[in-house]
Amino acid sequence: MSLVETDWLEKNLGNVKIIDCSWHMPQTKRNGFDEYKIQHIPETFFFDLDFNSKKNIQLPHMLVDINSWEKIVSKMGIKTNDKIIIYDNSDVSSACRCWFNFIYFGHDPKLVYVLNGGLKKWIVERRKVTTNLPNVDVSNYKCLEKKELVKDKNLIDQNIDAQKFKVIDARSKERFEGMVGEPRKGLRSGNIKYSFCIPFNQCLNENKTFKNKKELKNVFRSCLKNINEKNIVFSCGSGVTACVLAIAYSLINDNYLPIIYDGSWAEYGKI
Repeated sequence: MSLVETDWLEKNLGNVKIIDCSWHMPQTKRNGFDEYKIQHIPETFFFDLDFNSKKNIQLPHMLVDINSWEKIVSKMGIKTNDKIIIYDNSDVSSACRCWFNFIYFGHDPKLVYVLNGGLKKWIVERRKVTTNLPNVDVSNYKCLEKKELVKDKNLIDQNIDAQKFKVIDARSKERFEGMVGEPRKGLRSGNIKYSFCIPFNQCLNENKTFKNKKELKNVFRSCLKNINEKNIVFSCGSGVTACVLAIAYSLINDNYLPIIYDGSWAEYGKI
């Protein structure tokens, strides 16, 4: 399982490392770090999704190199055997992207979880929040990339003919079908040939908790005859909501490790 519930986290606050990975679409005019400083779960570190992505590249949210990732994680005092709980207060469920990053860089998937319902559910339940920033004992985190968990544009193009894996897009149906323009400038409308579409919100309840296994199986059966497939690659606009689908699929397929097209439509849809 890739999720933990709020009651479990409340009972285990001192035994885990907690990360707030709130990220918001630019048009919302919200700032994740500013909101973190106002309130967050005790002993939580903030993970800036934009800052902790690859620099000097026009594509958003691309994975950093291994040395950069080791420095990022070490500054949060995280060790390789730590259990990590990640949450957000974001409409796009950005905690799922941070979850993927840790798995890509070799943290044991059984030690990385997303808080089901995020900060919003935690606050609704009147659990403790704070403005205090945690103390950091810098670690010496070492990791090992699992490069097979990322596809690039060349592999996506080759697969159009080879059909070795299925590509599922987490964007809205309107964007996928080219009925509306893309929110980012310089991108055409449409989708990757032979790809499927499952808007990421179809996997979530209104309160941003994940749907139950039976419901999720029905969601994925819209694209997959066999929900035990491993060769599934998720894509979206910029590699964030693709990870929502990856977590959802991991909830119904215990053998699945998340595979993401990191460039997603921000790369593939370039005019």
